[in-house]
Amino acid sequence: MRRPNYLEQIKEQIDRAKPGTVFIPSDFFNITEMTNVNVCLNRLIKSGTLTRVMRGMYAKLRYSVTLEQNIPPRSEDIAKAIARNYGWTVVPSGDRALNMLGLSTQEPATLSYVSDGPYKTYKAEGVTMHFLHTDNKNEIIDISERTALVIQAIKALGKDNITERDIKKLSKQFSCDEKRKIEQESRRATAWVHRYIKKICVEDLHAACC
Repeated sequence: MRRPNYLEQIKEQIDRAKPGTVFIPSDFFNITEMTNVNVCLNRLIKSGTLTRVMRGMYAKLRYSVTLEQNIPPRSEDIAKAIARNYGWTVVPSGDRALNMLGLSTQEPATLSYVSDGPYKTYKAEGVTMHFLHTDNKNEIIDISERTALVIQAIKALGKDNITERDIKKLSKQFSCDEKRKIEQESRRATAWVHRYIKKICVEDLHAACC
């Protein structure tokens, strides 16, 4: 009987992924056990199919036509791979959340994420990522990534610093269906945060969506 070609199967799975995708060994446990996976991943690094991002983390090469060279994976994808590796739920917070929702043009040098895991700091591809533990699981678990991001952006702005301009800017980003979902999913968030979400998502529903 012909032995399974694990290297070929793992490479096929990588080939189907988008350039810049970040992998961890357990992504391939559907194919074979850890020992075989690690051997195959090391071979794929040597062949140039993958690059090592950090210990136990690998990325499919991503080529920039503008720069005419391979570029690192997105920090967001690295953070999600770290979370997947440890079984955490993570959401961008602070300046990163504001930047992602267009409330700030500043690109933070250090990226922050709230998490149901422990406090941890990682460095990868020249970027520092802080994972900050939260006890308020209602703001990150069992809700959509979009809702969780809005909650974190509002908290980053601060209870007494949110302006009508901020509210209008956020409101314009979501469809009527998205607003209904965000308002519903955020009902167990901190009370003052939900009050602002109601302003963003509910108060203009009759005017814009009905």
